[in-house]
Amino acid sequence: MVILNVDHPDIVEFIECKQKEEAKAHALVSLGYDGSHPDSDAYSSIFFQNANNSVRVTDDFMYAVVRDTDFSTKKVQDGSVMKTYKAKYLLQKLSEATWHCGDPGMQYDTTVNRWHTSKNTARINASNPCSEYMFLDDSACNLASLNLLKFAPNGTFDVEAYRHAVDVLITAQEILVDNAGYPTESIMRNSHDYRPLGLGYANLGALLMAAGLPYDSDAGRDYAACVTAIMCGEAYLQSSKIAEQCEPLTPATEATKKNLAETNLGSGVTHVGTAALGRPTEQSSAAPAQTMPGGACPGWYINREPFLDVIRMHRASVNNINKTNVPTALYESSKQCWDEALAHGEKHGYRNSQVTVLAPTGTIGFMMDCDTTGVEPDLALVKYKKLVGGGMIKIVNNTVPTALFKLGYDHDQANAIVSYIDATGTIEGAPAIKDDHLAVFDCSFKPAKGTRSIAYMGHLRMMAAAQPFISGAISKTVNLPENASVEDIMEAYLQAWKLGLKAVAVYRDGCKKSQPLSAAGTKTANSSKEDSRAGVSAPHEEENLNAPPRAVRHKLQEERASITHKFKVGDHEGYITVGLYPDGEPGELFITMAKEGSTVSGLMDSFALATSIALQHGVPLKLFCEKFAHTRFEPSGWSGNPDIGYAKSIMDYIFRWLQLRFLTGQQQMLFENLRLRPSTLSSQPSEGEMNGVEPKLESRNPKPGSLHAADALAGIIDLGDAPTCSFCGSIMTRNGSCYRCGSCGSTSGCS
Repeated sequence: MVILNVDHPDIVEFIECKQKEEAKAHALVSLGYDGSHPDSDAYSSIFFQNANNSVRVTDDFMYAVVRDTDFSTKKVQDGSVMKTYKAKYLLQKLSEATWHCGDPGMQYDTTVNRWHTSKNTARINASNPCSEYMFLDDSACNLASLNLLKFAPNGTFDVEAYRHAVDVLITAQEILVDNAGYPTESIMRNSHDYRPLGLGYANLGALLMAAGLPYDSDAGRDYAACVTAIMCGEAYLQSSKIAEQCEPLTPATEATKKNLAETNLGSGVTHVGTAALGRPTEQSSAAPAQTMPGGACPGWYINREPFLDVIRMHRASVNNINKTNVPTALYESSKQCWDEALAHGEKHGYRNSQVTVLAPTGTIGFMMDCDTTGVEPDLALVKYKKLVGGGMIKIVNNTVPTALFKLGYDHDQANAIVSYIDATGTIEGAPAIKDDHLAVFDCSFKPAKGTRSIAYMGHLRMMAAAQPFISGAISKTVNLPENASVEDIMEAYLQAWKLGLKAVAVYRDGCKKSQPLSAAGTKTANSSKEDSRAGVSAPHEEENLNAPPRAVRHKLQEERASITHKFKVGDHEGYITVGLYPDGEPGELFITMAKEGSTVSGLMDSFALATSIALQHGVPLKLFCEKFAHTRFEPSGWSGNPDIGYAKSIMDYIFRWLQLRFLTGQQQMLFENLRLRPSTLSSQPSEGEMNGVEPKLESRNPKPGSLHAADALAGIIDLGDAPTCSFCGSIMTRNGSCYRCGSCGSTSGCS
């Protein structure tokens, strides 16, 4: 995170630095350079791409914006005035830069230091790169996150399980403080003296959706506030319990505490952030608080009063929750947690100066099986994510069925609605959906075939509901549509300050060419998929929402790589030839039967042609494999392929083989395994060659240790549906790679 105070003389240059570099990237992309990800040719050749930028503003500056008065930058050395601007002009410059490239964000210095538990030590000047951890200079924090949806499996939030999980994680994080390694001595010292922790959560958007609550609603915000209040209150309560139970401070820690007291209090001067400016001021200090036995962090003893003041501010914020909008147990638990946290802390102190933050959880959210990240709503019900190494994955919200059942829809209605979402990317217009339920499924971005999305104030109000119950800050991006104006961004920054947020970042959809997440059906998503095949982005045409769906065909190059596979089903032999795109994905299919008449051969040719055209129009190979694998008709029988075993039909064999080769990772070794070697050449033509086919020679047996990781799948054979016995008619059962009849004992092959 790169931060500059708004009164710094270089503030305008800092605001514009990323905007100018983004313009260079756009120019490079327009000339054909790859700009699909941060490490692409376009973005790796410009500056300032390895950090997030934020401007640190005070209440003085924001009041000057509201009153449309002047604001002056000052020398760092002596504070003398350098240049005077209209405060609104600086905010407009900042908003214009954000409109172009998403940077810089804003951090509200006065608010940050108002909620600072350790004011007597020093002020807070900066944050980590995602802006959720804000504490003393040269400090560190270990983070953890809870998946909120796991605590409401049946639609009812399990408060006791939630509080227990908070206790366990806070204890574990506290243990990590002393077992972690630190890059510098000062970071190690501050980490041990103040012991800040960062417990947070993910999947809030999915939790609200599953509960049938719109993200942008008073009920949704009050529900989120209660959940956040319980987490933070219980975390401080557990921190105080740990302080009570820990052994008295060791001599080394006592020495650290004494040094801190001499440094910060012995001079008779403390640094306290004022309410107006958030800047350090000198004032006489009282005598140090009486030393208490137990294991409170050393920083507690010189910050007892500001620490407890902040705890009281957290506790008072519970009264702002409308208890009629949330379950009684949830509201009462939020009050109880903070009452106990304050009472216990007044007696025993706290082991940790901070306990909670709301991190973005962008990566761990996938590992935790979350539909939404951090405090965010869902970006879109169907979206695409670019992968760093190239390619994209499709992400579909899995919470929709749960929400539909909660709202009273039956299974048939839910299935129809989910199928509609998968096909169109939006729930608007889905069969059986009620208009007053649409708000539950609103997302950050408006889909191409829809009209609804969450306005920026919906994002900000949700952050404002959670912020009073977070020790640190919230890493959250306020998403604005592509047609948002600079004035919209200015208003978002102004409202974020008025709502009491500590920091905020704004992103306008499509402002960066390397946007990692895109809503399904939007211009960004479509252009990304087309670019991966075509190499250059084509001009976007306005889509007619009433027109039938269109698909673009991506033909293979005139010369392309291919693979030919010989197969056998029963007594019938054939050859499969798959033409490949440059990225190794299949784009065409040819099927040649060695001993069949013109009718069967013609049908197979026609089917292969239809499959090829579908693949080139973007139909996923996975869909073909799911539809045609395990179809049963003659000829069928033992295939001789140990990965497939018994084939129920030629179609069954073809698409199970395609699935193994191209959907399980085996294609990574495709050319290595099938490379022609002189020792394998045969002077005798094969039967396929005599029929005009030139099959490539099969690979040699791999040496031990040279198997690909995907070969582990060879031992896992799809059971499919068992055939009937050809002798007695009973249903056979799987036995190794074949089938065995339990009635007469006959087998279908080798078993």
